Amino acid sequence: MNGSHADPNPAWCPGCGNFAILQALDGAIEDAGVDRDKLVLVSGIGQAAKTPHYTEANVFNGLHGRALPAATGIKIANHSLEVVVTSGDGDMYGEGGNHFLHALRRNIGIKVFVHDNQVYGLTKGQASPTSERGFVTKIQTHGVMLERFNPLALAVIEDIPFAARSSAVKPEHLRRMMAEALKVEGFALLDILQPCVSFNKLNTFKWYADRCKELPEKYDPTDRAAALAETQKWGDEIPIGVIYRGKRESFEKLAPALSGEPLAIKYND
Repeated sequence: MNGSHADPNPAWCPGCGNFAILQALDGAIEDAGVDRDKLVLVSGIGQAAKTPHYTEANVFNGLHGRALPAATGIKIANHSLEVVVTSGDGDMYGEGGNHFLHALRRNIGIKVFVHDNQVYGLTKGQASPTSERGFVTKIQTHGVMLERFNPLALAVIEDIPFAARSSAVKPEHLRRMMAEALKVEGFALLDILQPCVSFNKLNTFKWYADRCKELPEKYDPTDRAAALAETQKWGDEIPIGVIYRGKRESFEKLAPALSGEPLAIKYND
């Protein structure tokens, strides 16, 4: 892990949704009052996983699909750090799917921002776990046969403190959702819908802009049944906002060894 000076030249395609996500992240860090000296951005492999290199923070790049184990270890070793995972849908829900399930169960205090463009961008356009059924790629030449993976439904079922959705086409909303997530005690998941201008010609900026609708003010995110119902909505209208707020105790509160002084400091010779 090392301190990072932001690279001024992101290696993303012009028009990539990652640019809006990066800008929102930098703004949310300031809005939430996070000390960048104590901020650790963790990622795996992929276009989204390059985000930490373009942000002023400490950085840890893991293997493909292995961002969550690294983030969990960092948080356990030093729970005074703000640990944020920023990676893509393939890295998080595909290669890292098993880790994702158990991170939800643990409810450890890390924040997970998933750049969900419904395709593998770094490896040139294969279908990801969140690709639409029927989505045609160079590999899935007859179209994706499986139903899309629903990460927010799993998050609600596992009763995590914060499960939300936003989009790169709604930058102000995205920044607000990120800032809210950074203030959560326990696990926070923010699924961020974003266009991939190179390999996903279906889920475009216009496609998301036409469909992403903010949850109404009267919506109650503590109603678990209602939240689960919202996670099933996908098509002409896609709800964005804080879908669920659970009340389960965080891993840190349940583990006596993590009370008081961080382990990394307590046992540092």
